[in-house]
Amino acid sequence: MEILEHTINTGLIKTRRKILSVLILSFLGGVYIAFASEGSTMAAYNLLANADTYGLGKVLAGAVFGTGLMLVVLAGAELFTGNSLIIVSVLERKVTVKAMLFNWLLVYIGNFLGSLCIAMMMYRSGLFSSSGGLLGGMTIKIASYKTALPFLSAFFLGVMCNWLVCLAIWVSYGAAETAGKALAIFFIICLFITSGFEHSIANMYYIPAGILAKQNPQWLAMSQVPADQIANLNWISFIVKNLIPVTLGNIAGGAGMVGGLYWLSRGKVK
Repeated sequence: MEILEHTINTGLIKTRRKILSVLILSFLGGVYIAFASEGSTMAAYNLLANADTYGLGKVLAGAVFGTGLMLVVLAGAELFTGNSLIIVSVLERKVTVKAMLFNWLLVYIGNFLGSLCIAMMMYRSGLFSSSGGLLGGMTIKIASYKTALPFLSAFFLGVMCNWLVCLAIWVSYGAAETAGKALAIFFIICLFITSGFEHSIANMYYIPAGILAKQNPQWLAMSQVPADQIANLNWISFIVKNLIPVTLGNIAGGAGMVGGLYWLSRGKVK
């Protein structure tokens, strides 16, 4: 149970950081996940556009996406989904619920700002014009799919996502060397992306990028997304139809299915 003890102590450290420090590290966390998101789309968009190679595209996207969590863990940053593990510090009565929720709020805001920064840079960079606008079209298609998910589907996809993300972090805590941490993260995150689960912070890049990209007629045409789904791709649907249910699912998956269950397994019920 050394990993559990390390996680408890880590939660204590995270909730004691100064606000400015948390916001800076959270901004970086959002940036790292956004870089992983855009990079995985760039690597696989041609494969994702074809039904015959879609599964292969998801595997390739998953292989690239793991870089984001590696940067968070190895370079040092704050990530909302990973910080759901602070629940074990609360259960051990080392951290108050108020301190945990305040940390989650600050990190969520910082992650959003970092993700949005990269989404805007990608939009302005012109990279979405790759392959005659196919990358821009795939960016719109991904975002429109996410904002069309039913509430419960988005919630459960969020649960399974952060179950795996927090397991990746949990396992990385048990590795002493950098290479071991990176390897632990790689396979588990590849599984989450290949499976098509929903990550609230990654969606802070994917959906704003799609909302921005749909303003370009060429990219919009390449997306081949029906007009009603395009109309539903907006800031309100981003928050209400995706961010809220996915965030709740991420909390349930990370805090409940990883932190909570491992804490209970030690027999420390009080």
